[in-house]
Amino acid sequence: MFTDNKNSKSNLNSFSQQNTIALGTTFNGDLTSEGDFRIEGAVGGSLTTSGKVVIGKTGVIDGVLICKNADVEGKFKGALTVSDTLSLRASAHVEGEVQIGKLAVEPGATFNAIGTYFSCFFANAC
Repeated sequence: MFTDNKNSKSNLNSFSQQNTIALGTTFNGDLTSEGDFRIEGAVGGSLTTSGKVVIGKTGVIDGVLICKNADVEGKFKGALTVSDTLSLRASAHVEGEVQIGKLAVEPGATFNAIGTYFSCFFANAC
């Protein structure tokens, strides 16, 4: 009835779990992970991950963000490097230096970026 199989499954799935900075939480410093993140609170400093970062409507990042994919509904200010796709929802507000692979923007999003460049200029060249 009670076996160690649950523990081994739990350990295998621990890398696929999402890290969360919840509403009402403020983190200042440098954060590094291989997992995905959901930000509903505030982050000041740097966040580096090989996964996806979602900045929810209440989320704020002020600093450096380096990730594979990013989906922004909240606010970002600083240096942003997204190796694949940056998706900006209608409520997004992004300011700063931006380096991205691809960009998807919903009407209403604010995108004030300098130094923006894309790794692909033509869809069939990617």
